[in-house]
Amino acid sequence: MVLEAILNPNEHLERKLWMIFIIGFLYASIAVIISLGMFRSHASMVMVFLIVFASIHLIYYLIKTEERKDIVIPSEFSLLKEHGKIISIFLCLFLGVLTSFVIWGVMLPEPVANDLFRAQIQTINGINAATGNPISPSFLPFIFLNNIKVLFFCVLFSFVYGAGAIFILIWNASVGGAFIANFIRTKLVYLNPFHSMALGFMRYLPHGIIEMAAYFIGGLAGGIISVAVIRHDFGTRKFFKILFDSSELLLIAIILLIVGALVEIFVTPALVSIFSF
Repeated sequence: MVLEAILNPNEHLERKLWMIFIIGFLYASIAVIISLGMFRSHASMVMVFLIVFASIHLIYYLIKTEERKDIVIPSEFSLLKEHGKIISIFLCLFLGVLTSFVIWGVMLPEPVANDLFRAQIQTINGINAATGNPISPSFLPFIFLNNIKVLFFCVLFSFVYGAGAIFILIWNASVGGAFIANFIRTKLVYLNPFHSMALGFMRYLPHGIIEMAAYFIGGLAGGIISVAVIRHDFGTRKFFKILFDSSELLLIAIILLIVGALVEIFVTPALVSIFSF
């Protein structure tokens, strides 16, 4: 496939994060054009699936690589450091996809943007109805438990489908992109485009990046276990080492979700309030 050929997974991709960002942006933009051109009534879901199809070869290769590292690298600190490089690749891919969705959401005529993000807008409205806008500190447990649910499905999808967590992560990028684009549209009424876009990303990224990192870590943990089972390592000493490493990753992911929920409640609204002048 042409899109698969753009990236060579054998390269040291952590040294080319800018390229990962551009590739994520390109994947999403092509998916938007195809979805609106051929499947407009179902564009909100079709574009997510198209990006998943384009990304899954890279994600699966990276997960297999990390599973091998679990076996050959004895130091837990060195192993976590290696995992951190992969998480940075995932995050740059996510940011590229998110940025593309934001730009398309702002630039397209509002009726077309509403068609493009129909399912995502319904999700956002459901979240706002449940938590209120702005979010009250009393909803901190609700936000954390909801994030834990997403983490659980990331782990489950990765374990069952190998790189299946990429679907949930691209879906979250589309929801985040729709949210930011809508926020920017409301601010463009009385702010300049640069200020509006900066506020839009500030409204989502401080906690969104932390939460996405947690989901990627959870997806990586589930994927590593999945690859180990496929390779028939189950029940061996290697498998228990992999299981221990994966449990460490899950613990880190849960801690990040706690931090992310606190940032979403207390830090993000404060930042937006300070810079909304």
